[in-house]
Amino acid sequence: MQAPEARWVRVNDAAQWDGWLCTFAAPHVLQSWAWGVLKSRWGWSVERWALIADDVPRACVQLLRRNAKPLPFCVLYAPKGPLARDAQAYAAALAWLEARARAQRAIWVKADGDPAAPALTLADQRAVLRARGWRFSPQQVQFRNTAITDLRKDDAALLAAMKPKWRYNIRLAERRGVRVRLARPITDADAALLNALYAETAQRDGFAIREPRYYADVWRTMDATAFIAERGHEVLAALVLLTFGARAWYFYGMSRNIGREHMPNHLLQWHAMRWARDQGCTVYDWWGAPEREDDADHPLSGVWRFKQGFGAQFVEGIGAWDYAPRRWLYALYLRWQRARGAMFAG
Repeated sequence: MQAPEARWVRVNDAAQWDGWLCTFAAPHVLQSWAWGVLKSRWGWSVERWALIADDVPRACVQLLRRNAKPLPFCVLYAPKGPLARDAQAYAAALAWLEARARAQRAIWVKADGDPAAPALTLADQRAVLRARGWRFSPQQVQFRNTAITDLRKDDAALLAAMKPKWRYNIRLAERRGVRVRLARPITDADAALLNALYAETAQRDGFAIREPRYYADVWRTMDATAFIAERGHEVLAALVLLTFGARAWYFYGMSRNIGREHMPNHLLQWHAMRWARDQGCTVYDWWGAPEREDDADHPLSGVWRFKQGFGAQFVEGIGAWDYAPRRWLYALYLRWQRARGAMFAG
């Protein structure tokens, strides 16, 4: 019996796209329809394509396109893609991305995969990418690695997976009167509060953030859920979850410079994990981990220790890889971006 012929089809229906994504083992929120809608308001145009065989999607790619002004070219990006069902579909998706890059006069197309849902082993992914002329990108966008917690447990089992000090800190926060408020949907007033907290966190910890209206747009478009820790009338900390399929992502965390001794962040995570589980999520994705699990000098090492205390398991990813139809143009563009101190923002 002859195998059904596979064909690429463009998808223009939100329910169909998200429904097809959810037939894969672990679809990523950055491949969701809503993420494409969000990015379409921030300088990108969006295409969504699926490789169909026998009416079943074998691969899905949400492809973002942005003009590389002032040059008459563009750049392409498949955030946390391509999503593929097996090794053959993965290779077919890469071939499609390469053809798309040539047809659209792209300087490069970037793909970074999802560490929680590889179509094949990391070694095999790297081998396929290198054989096809892709290179590990000097401009990484998302975190290469992540950490996950299995939420298919009751409260007692979730607590048992944590380090003793973390369980103690959860109880300490409760004893000291910290309360967690659920914000869903996130109102304009809550968005302003979260942005102020995030700005304070960025200033204290030394990282760059985008303008407030970007985050307000993310939270609204992605139907985000916020958890806000308060003690009396004082706000101490907050976090924001995104959900898609059976996974919840701890996307944003923020805290005041005061009140940290009351351990609000521990209580926030405890509330968020249980809420996600009760909504039907089976995986809590901590969204970011160092380059190595044992790298004590990495900037994320302190954040990783915090996540690890909750029982988070390290998951290595493939990182972002670039395919450049015109190698000379790719090299020139990278040098130009470095000279002007520009960073790629996906």
